[in-house]
Amino acid sequence: MNAIQAIILGAVQGFTEFLPISSSAHLILVPWFLGWQDQGLTFDVVLHAGTLLAILTYFWKDWYGMLRGLLNWKSNAEVEGNAAESRLFLYVVCATIPAALAGFFAEKTVETTLRSPFVLSFTMIGVAVLLWIAEKTAKLKRGLSELTLPDALSIGTAQALALIPGTSRSGITITTGLFLGFTRETAARFSFLLSAPIIAGAGLKKTLELRHEGIPHTHLFPMLLGFLASLIVGYLTIRFLMRYLQRNSLFIFICYRILLGMVILFLIHFAGFRP
Repeated sequence: MNAIQAIILGAVQGFTEFLPISSSAHLILVPWFLGWQDQGLTFDVVLHAGTLLAILTYFWKDWYGMLRGLLNWKSNAEVEGNAAESRLFLYVVCATIPAALAGFFAEKTVETTLRSPFVLSFTMIGVAVLLWIAEKTAKLKRGLSELTLPDALSIGTAQALALIPGTSRSGITITTGLFLGFTRETAARFSFLLSAPIIAGAGLKKTLELRHEGIPHTHLFPMLLGFLASLIVGYLTIRFLMRYLQRNSLFIFICYRILLGMVILFLIHFAGFRP
């Protein structure tokens, strides 16, 4: 992999991780479209580390508030702000468990059988349909302060489905949030907060697996470029989406997912691309 490819893939990761269009799908599709060799899951983890830092940076006030609420646990009964922040931290932890279990037990299956454009075409279209239904039926009334433990667990269980490439972590969690009556901005905010522990855990697990294998020195510089590209583009994308959802629906992303899914199927069946 050369530097240009690394930067392009990093930018793709940063742009698609937070939009409900699936970063895993695009990290598979871009090399597929351009005829590049699959960059592998190790490079994907490096790119996800960049978007993780983007989440921690953009939402630093939320993370600081949750940490403060956790440290002031004993005084939560007297200070409502601490109580709310402590509850949010608890909800993020509990909602992370379903996806963590799914990743632990199903990772090998995903790596060996589901990283294909043919699977992506169906998940891209399927989740788009769910997102469309959620948009059409959403009440858009609830804020983050109204989040309950059952809500968090429902969204966390949905996040476990994001293990399937093309589903989109943000796509499926925002969809679930809309079904539960939350505003688009609230659903996106909790979705992004919830993604941080999973990205961090997956990165740590992969790092431990690779500690005995090592990374060739020739790969280090492209990985650094990919990391920086995913960090910068990821931060800008979060900023854009949080503002966009204050006044706009998700229909543009629904249309994109359906169109891309149909293009993939066309290329496989009529243009001779290998599935």
